[in-house]
Amino acid sequence: MTGRGTEAACRPAAVSVSVSVSVSVSEGRLPRMTDIALFHSVLGVRPGISDAADRLRAAGHDVLVVDQYNGRVFDDYGEADEFAQSIGYPTLMGLAANAVAALPDGFVAAGFSNGGGMAEFVATMRPVGGVLMLSGALDLAMIGANAWPAGVPAQIHYTTADPFRNQACIDAVAAQVRSAGASVEVFDYPGAGHLFTDPSLPTEYDAHAADLLWSRVLPFCATPPR
Repeated sequence: MTGRGTEAACRPAAVSVSVSVSVSVSEGRLPRMTDIALFHSVLGVRPGISDAADRLRAAGHDVLVVDQYNGRVFDDYGEADEFAQSIGYPTLMGLAANAVAALPDGFVAAGFSNGGGMAEFVATMRPVGGVLMLSGALDLAMIGANAWPAGVPAQIHYTTADPFRNQACIDAVAAQVRSAGASVEVFDYPGAGHLFTDPSLPTEYDAHAADLLWSRVLPFCATPPR
């Protein structure tokens, strides 16, 4: 999770969310993914999230944008973090799990910033085809999970000087994915933008890095590596 000090501390602390589901992953390579759950950053569903959904839909995917804020959006990370904490991360995680209840098994869970942690969480609760952590990655212990789901591949994307980057969290979850017998790709981009794919944040946006990210994300969504 991110926000004022949030990702730096690998928040949230270990939590318990009661959602009853079973997890299984079919063997072998999965067919082309057409269902994607997209989780927003701590700032809410800003234009960058809508743009991301449009890119994925243009590539032929069905995208569910999960809005955990009921339309609230923010420009300031501090204010956004206070709002998220007022809701509570266990509540947000429960909302994330409920939001994907109608999606068929094998969807790709993707999220920016805080949404990266939400994508991880739903991957531990539902059978997914892959996980995209975009400027947000957490050690599984921070979301109350014991292990990465077997065989579920992942990508992690960050700028090298992202102020909310926590290398220990990135290393931890990457190791957890590998321990589950799955592929994980970690991509670093020059710069300090947190939401560097969002054109509505001019001090963070990097067009070249954004294009490079999408050149890696779209093939992953089409056929996640096993």
